[in-house]
Parts: sequence; structure tokens; C-alpha cells
Amino acid sequence: MAMLTDEMLLESYQMATKLQLDRDFIALLLAEIHKRDLNTDTGSILH
Repeated sequence: MAMLTDEMLLESYQMATKLQLDRDFIALLLAEIHKRDLNTDTGSILH
């Protein structure tokens, strides 16, 4: 996921949760967000 900018990653996460995409995909995005120490509203379907 190194090719995604931080902004694109956060937007992808927000859209994935909004569209209720696959939980594993959302978890993958969230793991990368945490790896990059980015801030987001993590009150998603995973929590």
C-alpha cells in the first residue's frame, strides 16, 4: 500500500466503511492507517 498517499488511504477507508465493504478489506486499510500513525474515526463496523 505504499503507493497510496495518506489522503487516498483515509478516503478509501471512509468510503469502504460507508459502503460496508468486506470486513477483511476494511481491516487491511485500518492496519495500514495505524502503521502510518494516521488519525481517523475508528468507530467503524470493526469496533
